[in-house]
Amino acid sequence: MELRRFRGLYESGAISLSEIAKETGLNRRTVRKDLSTHAPVAPPRRATSGRPRKRAHIAQALGHLAVRQGAHVRFAKASRILADLAGGHADRTWEKLIRELIRPDVLILDDFAMRQLSPAQTDDLHELVSERQGRWLIITSNRAPSDWYPLFPTPVVTESLLGQLINTSHQVIMNGPSYRPNKRPKNPTDRPIKPSIT
Repeated sequence: MELRRFRGLYESGAISLSEIAKETGLNRRTVRKDLSTHAPVAPPRRATSGRPRKRAHIAQALGHLAVRQGAHVRFAKASRILADLAGGHADRTWEKLIRELIRPDVLILDDFAMRQLSPAQTDDLHELVSERQGRWLIITSNRAPSDWYPLFPTPVVTESLLGQLINTSHQVIMNGPSYRPNKRPKNPTDRPIKPSIT
């Protein structure tokens, strides 16, 4: 059984070694050994948050479902992908990087449109989306698609890129309270201070 298709979800924290072992019929030790012998393809889950955010969690669950159906899935932060592609221009590995991003059956880009993009980043993103036409692309963003337009500097490329993303997509709008305030560390100054007797 090829474990490569589980790698991105395992490294992002969306699936555990036990779940992979159960799915493949292998024991945990074999799964751990095979997954640790290859270079990582996705960033590890952040230990500081304890669990992924709601948007990322749902995207990872969709990726997990795709893996269970035999698909190859890659999960990455949009900013990391754009940084890697920018570096690829500098060291002439751009073609290889873009092929690696086109190859998976499902590509999950987390935290899309967090900040304004440069013209080069816009071109790279347009190329990626155009080349992946007809393949699954899952995007998480904390902005509504209508708020993406001002983040892109080139109007013609922006219209083409966002037209491909928005007009051919299913959008899931998640409204509701954030769980982050509940996770916020308590501030010691919030407690009433007892007067000391001297």
